[in-house]
Amino acid sequence: MLNRRSRLTRRQFGALAGAAGASLAMPGMAFAAGGPDSAAVIKGKKSGLIIHNAKLGVMETPLADLRRHAITPKEVLFSRLHFPHEGKAVWYGTLDAPPADIVNNWNLRVDGLVQRPRDVKIADLQKMPQEKRVSVMQCAGNGRSFYAAKQKVAGGQWKNGGMGNVEWEGVPLRPFLDGLKLLPSKAAVWLTAEGWDEPATPEGSDFAKSYRLDDPALDHAILALKMNGEPIPAVHGGPVRLIIPGYYGNMNVKMVTYLLLAAEQSPSAMQSVGYRIPNQLPADPAQFKANDYTLQNSVPTYGHKIKSVIFSPLPEDKPKAGSVEITGVAFNDGSSKITKVEVSTDGGKTWKEATIKGGLSPWAWQHWSLTTTLASGTHELMSRATDAKGNSQPVDGLTRWNPRGYEWNGADRVSVTV
Repeated sequence: MLNRRSRLTRRQFGALAGAAGASLAMPGMAFAAGGPDSAAVIKGKKSGLIIHNAKLGVMETPLADLRRHAITPKEVLFSRLHFPHEGKAVWYGTLDAPPADIVNNWNLRVDGLVQRPRDVKIADLQKMPQEKRVSVMQCAGNGRSFYAAKQKVAGGQWKNGGMGNVEWEGVPLRPFLDGLKLLPSKAAVWLTAEGWDEPATPEGSDFAKSYRLDDPALDHAILALKMNGEPIPAVHGGPVRLIIPGYYGNMNVKMVTYLLLAAEQSPSAMQSVGYRIPNQLPADPAQFKANDYTLQNSVPTYGHKIKSVIFSPLPEDKPKAGSVEITGVAFNDGSSKITKVEVSTDGGKTWKEATIKGGLSPWAWQHWSLTTTLASGTHELMSRATDAKGNSQPVDGLTRWNPRGYEWNGADRVSVTV
């Protein structure tokens, strides 16, 4: 477990927070008929988001809401918290900015295999040069429910709404580390980021993630202080979040309080066991279980696998026969350009190439569209993307089945009746 001498305790945070907002799923909340409503689970969220776990504030965005925005607003952006929050630290479960006392007392410790450890305040970060990154934020479990066609896996049964296109702003990571003049040891190979939120029991593992210091993705990483031009709510990682564009959401550590330079990656269960993919796919459900992961037989969910999602028409759009525009988005880890998106209207028998409209950055959604003619009846629409490196979505996403249902990127399928 990492050194917390520079960190405020959860009890201190709760006292500082006072009555700053509404906490997660607290008794007395107004719930919609048949279960909690997203607006009640997290204060400020739009009503009608799809709830996977009210206690942890886990919810995804209906595609009809997601497609309305070039930049996904915080009110509709999916949410994925990992630990329940006891007590009354009410700032944790709201879209309001963290209270001033929280921000003013926040401390980021940079330590490890360095000669000169540093403590950095939010005020220090705010004085440093800031840069923006527009990138897709996506839960590694996004699309998990589709693996059930082979065998259902545990966890929230996400469809395609566990993602959003978000603008982040903050301090570039590498210049930040260089500017601290840490004098790191040559033995420092890994950077570990740890967040403030802690497990519910002493036996639980802290949320810590590790990255090789020579990972090119860190060239674009920032310590973000703003999301869509505003202070980041705690539920989305504020007051400071490590953003690595093109990486799955769990690798973008929320509420960062610790950066550690080390010779080895973190032993945290979140790094060594959780959020990992077996080396060999598809994994055999009878042989590879959800807790069989080791550093040797699996890899972390780092960069996004190439993916496309159909935004329209959706089944509820009820398109009319004749000329129909099929639209959607495609993205990958940003290391290569999306060069082609193909669309099928007959379940993959034939394909037509869509027009790619581009995006706001290499890590952002790349919009695409295809206008075609659909006759009356039911059509299985499909989309698949390809990038400049030759990576393409598998038509059968089940070829990547894994025990925790991560990194779904099969060709998207939508059945519509015209």
